[in-house]
Amino acid sequence: MGFDDDWAAVVSASRDRQTTGTRLDSAGAEGAGSGSMNLVVRQDDLGAVGHEAYLLHEQLREGADIAGAGSDAGEAGSTAQAAKELSSRHMTMGGELLTTLAVWDSQVKTVRQMYAHISNHLDYSKKSYAQNDKHIEDSLRHRDGTAVSVSEISKYVR
Repeated sequence: MGFDDDWAAVVSASRDRQTTGTRLDSAGAEGAGSGSMNLVVRQDDLGAVGHEAYLLHEQLREGADIAGAGSDAGEAGSTAQAAKELSSRHMTMGGELLTTLAVWDSQVKTVRQMYAHISNHLDYSKKSYAQNDKHIEDSLRHRDGTAVSVSEISKYVR
């Protein structure tokens, strides 16, 4: 069996294993605008995702703060206290523990910032889309509040 035959067999086996799912590299056989491939996001969806991001942010704030856990009067957490104690006894593990604590704290803060950004962005998007909808709705009404007729709207579409 030559390379071409082997390659064809591998490609065929790969296609057989693939499941139906989202494809971002094309619009599919129906083409764009068919209705089946359009992305639809509702404000409730944005709100739910933003709320979950906020909840995760708060859970991380409360549960992943090993730097502040078991704080003493000097505001050092139990991990930092242990690292200082080890260092005071000339154990190199103390410095390494402080480094680990600093890296962990930095990474947790980064993840919390990402969740806060997601939550804030989705809140902003939800408000912005509502304002855009209101603007479009207002632009499709006459000054007296009556709706613009379909024939007038079709002038804008041409």
